[in-house]
Amino acid sequence: MATISQRSLTNFLFWVTRKKWLIVSFVLSILLFYLPSPEGLGSEAHRTLIIVLVALTLIISESIPLPAVAILILIMEVILGVDTADGVASSFMSDAVFFIMGSLMLAVAIVYQGLDKRLALGVINITGNKTWRIVLGFLTISALLSSFIGEHTVAAMMLPVALALIRNAGMDTRKATKLSTILLFSIAYGCAIGSIGTPSGGGRNVIMIGYLSDFGIAEISYLDWMKFAYPMLVLQIPIAALILWYTFTPEQKIMDSSVRKLKVQVAKTGKMTVNQIMAIVIFFIVFLGWIFLSPFIGLGIVALIGVFLYLTFGLIDWQEISNNTNWSVILLFGSAISLGIQMRETGAAFWVAERTLQYLEIIFQDESIVRWFVSVVMTGLFTNLLSNAATVAIFGPIVLDMGGNPVITGIMTSIASAFSYLTIVASPTCMIIHSTGLITSGDYLKAGWKLFIMSIVLLLLISTFYWSILL
Repeated sequence: MATISQRSLTNFLFWVTRKKWLIVSFVLSILLFYLPSPEGLGSEAHRTLIIVLVALTLIISESIPLPAVAILILIMEVILGVDTADGVASSFMSDAVFFIMGSLMLAVAIVYQGLDKRLALGVINITGNKTWRIVLGFLTISALLSSFIGEHTVAAMMLPVALALIRNAGMDTRKATKLSTILLFSIAYGCAIGSIGTPSGGGRNVIMIGYLSDFGIAEISYLDWMKFAYPMLVLQIPIAALILWYTFTPEQKIMDSSVRKLKVQVAKTGKMTVNQIMAIVIFFIVFLGWIFLSPFIGLGIVALIGVFLYLTFGLIDWQEISNNTNWSVILLFGSAISLGIQMRETGAAFWVAERTLQYLEIIFQDESIVRWFVSVVMTGLFTNLLSNAATVAIFGPIVLDMGGNPVITGIMTSIASAFSYLTIVASPTCMIIHSTGLITSGDYLKAGWKLFIMSIVLLLLISTFYWSILL
């Protein structure tokens, strides 16, 4: 009995050690709940900020899985009396969530049809065998694709191509080399750069579009977003390629034998099938729908129409979609949007924005500089600690209440959340390439800080000189 009790105590202490931040967050929420609300902050707004602090603590500490954090947000919104159960459900499910769900399902269908293998052959045919051209090609293709079908999906499609090139070059795939580092970073950073291009490039873009619409500020269409973001995407590609090349210049300047072997392997898959052609046609139809129909029926409904067509024409079955769709991402986005709406409606976002302006204006003495610092620099730094969707969900309502032109501030915040270059946990693509064992944690900072500063400067220039023409 003594042995069993001792083992139980040991297991309990081990659990407490692993979940200490979960315990700290709950204790903190109870203490804050019974403290009087700060001056100018209503009771509902006070309780909303408690939820934000708890969510931030759990996301940063990674004490529990992110889907569990998403569920906890919804539970706390009801238990703390921020909104009714029906009200929380209404704020959770929106066209933005439909869009995320449909986009993830479309990506599953594209991979299921083997179009990722066709992509590999296309990339090599375009780039040729010079290493710098392959790096530029990987970065460009990753950026363009991720602007439409999501960065983590593109990273999963491109990673086998890079690993095949590394293996065919005779490199040891068990340790990091400059060749492996530059090829993998060209994918990860290309995906991050591309994710700003369209609403379907990243969930935080849809979150911001949802905020601008729900708060009665502006209706941003698919094409409107591209007009704002795509020029920056295009300008970032060559600059990022130069930074990567001069940071991780590999010894292998030509990869002739490696490219030749890969061409042979991919070519064995044969000619493009009828189903693959149909899959491409349907995706093109969806893309046109996002541009021309989304202002009338919403981005989410267009994406779901695409899923309906894939299922109807037998290009994929529901079991395959169900098994391979990342449902936790959908849950997380829905909860993030719900929390952002509650911050806005309870006045919590306005209170935080007002206090932030007061304190930062003491330092900068200029309200426009303060807005830029919060929406760009702070957002960029936080996105390297949290998920980009969580960063926009929290910062979005705050920056939209900071004055100035909320459309510019909002889109600027969403774009800055893509500056995920500095840490392993900055984005799904950073985690995907690190999982290969060919990237060290120190590698992220070597090129990441240069890309981070470059992106901030470029965003400042574009938002100042180009966006002012659009509005």
